[in-house]
Amino acid sequence: MDWSIAIMGLFVGLLVGLTGVGGAALLTPLLVLLGIQPTVAVATDLFYNSVTKLFGSFQHYRQKTINFTLTKYLAFGSIPSAVAAILLLELYPPLHSIQETIVKHTLGIVLIIVAILSIAKQWIGRLDSNRWQEKPMEEKRWMTIGIGILLGFIVGLTSIGSGSLFALAMMFFFRLRAAELVGTDIAHAFLLVSAAGLMHAGFGNIDYGLAFNLLAGSIPGVLVGSGLSAKLPAKPLRTIMAAIILISGFKLI
Repeated sequence: MDWSIAIMGLFVGLLVGLTGVGGAALLTPLLVLLGIQPTVAVATDLFYNSVTKLFGSFQHYRQKTINFTLTKYLAFGSIPSAVAAILLLELYPPLHSIQETIVKHTLGIVLIIVAILSIAKQWIGRLDSNRWQEKPMEEKRWMTIGIGILLGFIVGLTSIGSGSLFALAMMFFFRLRAAELVGTDIAHAFLLVSAAGLMHAGFGNIDYGLAFNLLAGSIPGVLVGSGLSAKLPAKPLRTIMAAIILISGFKLI
């Protein structure tokens, strides 16, 4: 057991439990800024996320709060796209030679986007109904797959966005109950990060010791943070976390 890594996991888990901000947006840049190779940080975070999302998916399955049709169409686009992003970096020599630079800078850009969208979401609130939400799912099938392709490629490169970016897309384009939005987001994220994690595992990019030490700290951290969240103001905390993510993004560019 590496207690310094476990304590870092505890810190991240506590903040995730308190704010609901995605763990990848906090953990991946922190690992890179601490000197972990960007590709290893991304791969390890995908594996770490797969384990945590598994438990969340199981709970939402029991609660019947997963929209399986939406999950299916998003996964049809996102999984092949994430796999393609990883293969492109690993097997295409001109990109592979600058892989770490690409991952680091892309990570920074995505963090900035996620931070800005997170702040906007906190202070604007839930989006009003629009014409896209009114359309039946079958009419939005190819659009949904397209969203999966675009955002899945980003997740494959950075490990970030499997929850936050997809959740924002679902809020805008689909009419879902709050619990169903969360459940569908977690179930799809589990499929996506697991597929991307398996690809990275095949290339030997995952640091399993690092991942399990992080899990040892983050699981109790999330539980404690979730318990404290009801007693602390949500919006200011989430805005502060988004600001931290924004600063991390600029540091990585």
